[in-house]
Amino acid sequence: MKTEIGNDITAAKQFLENGEPVGIPTETVYGLAANALNEDAVLKIFSVKNRPHFDPLIVHVFSIAEIKKYVQEIPAKAKLLFEKFSPGPLTVLLKKKKLIPDLVTSGLDSVAIRIPNHTLTLELLKQLDFPLAAPSANPFGYISPTTAQHVFAQLQNKIPYILDGGATSVGVESTIIGFENNEPIVYRLGGLAIEEIENVIGKIHVELTESSNPKTPGMLKSHYAPIKNLKIRKFENSEMEIHPMKTGVIAFDKYLDGIEKQNQILLSAKGDLNEAAKNLFAAMRSLDESDVEEIIAVKFPDEGLGKAINDRLKRASTDNRH
Repeated sequence: MKTEIGNDITAAKQFLENGEPVGIPTETVYGLAANALNEDAVLKIFSVKNRPHFDPLIVHVFSIAEIKKYVQEIPAKAKLLFEKFSPGPLTVLLKKKKLIPDLVTSGLDSVAIRIPNHTLTLELLKQLDFPLAAPSANPFGYISPTTAQHVFAQLQNKIPYILDGGATSVGVESTIIGFENNEPIVYRLGGLAIEEIENVIGKIHVELTESSNPKTPGMLKSHYAPIKNLKIRKFENSEMEIHPMKTGVIAFDKYLDGIEKQNQILLSAKGDLNEAAKNLFAAMRSLDESDVEEIIAVKFPDEGLGKAINDRLKRASTDNRH
């Protein structure tokens, strides 16, 4: 199968209607999309990604009215969040209607659903008469793609089309929130900061799942991992055996002493956590493809999107692999 890259919404629509998976842009990362109501199409996502079936998928739609077609109800606080942050990097876990296949939710009775904030994909969704199941468009467990070229490099000849919407604007996956007894719980840190959510609905509980049978997408303990060993350095000046020529570094806004600058990537020279989040996966990919033998990541400030960056790094770290 030859993979094409382009911005032809009609071409992407035709492939999706024929049950084929397609790479699509969102504001978070690129997704590998297929008809969420077609189990055969959804199975192709798992096959292309080599993804375990027990990891649920996120369903993408273009409006709150569309969400109502696929869930039993939208709690009041969830409605407030959708109205405030959608389209955007917010995914909400809601009780599903029967027309969402169990394959999409890994047998769970709730579906993770969101409205992506990307012009091309929103227009594509409006032209389809079904929602799209779309995890990140990368082989399972590897670094999430933030450009169409990243998708092509990893999935060429496995999918027919990649809709090119340029580089993603957020760069980490969506924040996932659910409700138990009407109380909001964050299950995955992501592109929407906890503080912003709390400004709308008040204090929320954070429960980051790390089991092999996660409640929500993106919760497997070892995930987003580069091939090379990645270790987390908790402080810039902490002691850790480092080879100055063979070690790559992912840092926030300052270079580490004693390591070649050419092997270091600053995610935001101006200390902007949003910019850092946007650049994280590209930095991991760059160092993984470089000549360095291992990667050191400096822990980020535990606030705003820094929490999501630390969560991704923890899941990518060597200590979390089995």
